[in-house]
Amino acid sequence: MKTRTSIFFFLFILTVLSLSVAGIFSPGGFAQKRVSAQARNDSLDERIRRVENGLLAPVIIKGEPSAAMKLADRMQFYKTPGVSVAVINNGKIEWARGYGVLEAGGNRLVTPETLFQAASISKPVAAFAALRLVQENKLNLDEDVNKKLVSWKVPENDFTKEQKITLRELLSHSASITVHGFEGYSSDKQVPTLLQILDGTSPANSKPVRVDGTPNKEWRYAGGGYVIMQKLLEDVTGKPFPALVQETIFKKLGMTRSTYQQPLPKEFWDSAAVGHRPDGEKVKGNWNAYPEMAAAGLWTTPSDLARFAIEIQKSKAGKSNKVLSVKMVNEMLAPQVGGWGLGPELQGKNESARFAHGGANEGYRCLMVAYTDAGQGAVVMTNSDSGGALAAEIMRSVAKEYGWLDYLSKEKVIASIDPKIFEDYVGQYQLAPNFIIVITNENGKLMSQATGQPKNELFAESETDFFLKTIDAQIKFVKDAAGKVTGLVLRQGRRETPAQKIK
Repeated sequence: MKTRTSIFFFLFILTVLSLSVAGIFSPGGFAQKRVSAQARNDSLDERIRRVENGLLAPVIIKGEPSAAMKLADRMQFYKTPGVSVAVINNGKIEWARGYGVLEAGGNRLVTPETLFQAASISKPVAAFAALRLVQENKLNLDEDVNKKLVSWKVPENDFTKEQKITLRELLSHSASITVHGFEGYSSDKQVPTLLQILDGTSPANSKPVRVDGTPNKEWRYAGGGYVIMQKLLEDVTGKPFPALVQETIFKKLGMTRSTYQQPLPKEFWDSAAVGHRPDGEKVKGNWNAYPEMAAAGLWTTPSDLARFAIEIQKSKAGKSNKVLSVKMVNEMLAPQVGGWGLGPELQGKNESARFAHGGANEGYRCLMVAYTDAGQGAVVMTNSDSGGALAAEIMRSVAKEYGWLDYLSKEKVIASIDPKIFEDYVGQYQLAPNFIIVITNENGKLMSQATGQPKNELFAESETDFFLKTIDAQIKFVKDAAGKVTGLVLRQGRRETPAQKIK
């Protein structure tokens, strides 16, 4: 702490000296500079206050009032004890703030330095490290990964006879790999090795990671593919994954509050946000461990993720290539099968083009959005299973304040339909092997609940089309020729995911 303070004081003295040389210490000049700086600070504070008091729902119902909401009220509504936000503007972190506490009932405040689980935002950061090895010619995006895997191989089957699994497919979720996501391991559970996770053997709590479809044919989100990638990077470099990413990315980008170490080392515990369930209860043991590091194991802050996003923006513009070249960043941001990039999700076109990723671990929800060319973006991290909707509300407030073209509320009209039809939709719909949407009819209200997420009411636009107020998502129920409901299609943004009715 002393070292950090002394460095700051030294830089301050250098700044004062440079201002003196420039003649700013003349009586009139110094006063003018001071007023200008104060005005800028006041302006930024006002801007932050507007964001804090201007949270927006994803949907505005035509004819209903749509007043902006306050962050403190929404945190209480979602039973989310802590939130951390970082905003990117003009290619730099314009501000970062923490809100609330590290754990429910506690008094330790969240600050911009507080660690949160990044959950699936771990993936684009891990992909960045993999692409660095591609740039160094240690890996090839389109080569059979089994040629470089040493301690484990992707099991061969009928699907891999002619089309082998490549790194490009793993990074873009187009390899037809099993296991959508991971539960993690509470403090009283044994943490499995990576090989046990890959083969689904005890004490792993997930199924084997296997190829169960034709590779490079369709997009299907698979955390399992990133576990394969993690093993690939370790085999190629001979280094533990956390050490590799520390050397390849964190050190180069000044991400000093980031680590893939799992379980989280004790020296970080006092500055880590505790995870919470939707009802506000703490996660057993405060948080789960995720040995599936590349898929879900990153601990970090919004500011560090903002530094990562800014580096991508600058690298693409050829202004800072600390990790990847312009060519490799363009490869990362090029649409693959299904429109996904090599790590991040790609959204929008032209001036609206952006890269993004969400995250959902047990007790944590987060969101990262960055515009590819505009030097804008934001990162929101929360320590609650209910924090996803809150993060989106904050992002919409940021979007409105900073004049983004996207993330603004959409106007909807609720259709009048007979509630009796809801019974036809009740059941379970499978989107992935371990991801199900449950539809229920509760006192004339159609409700939906996805695996690991809170329950939400569905509102009708027609007899088959429904939307959610709290999440920017729509559901279309599918019927066969006889009128029997056989499935649904989940629409989020421009992506449509079909689900078969299983019960």
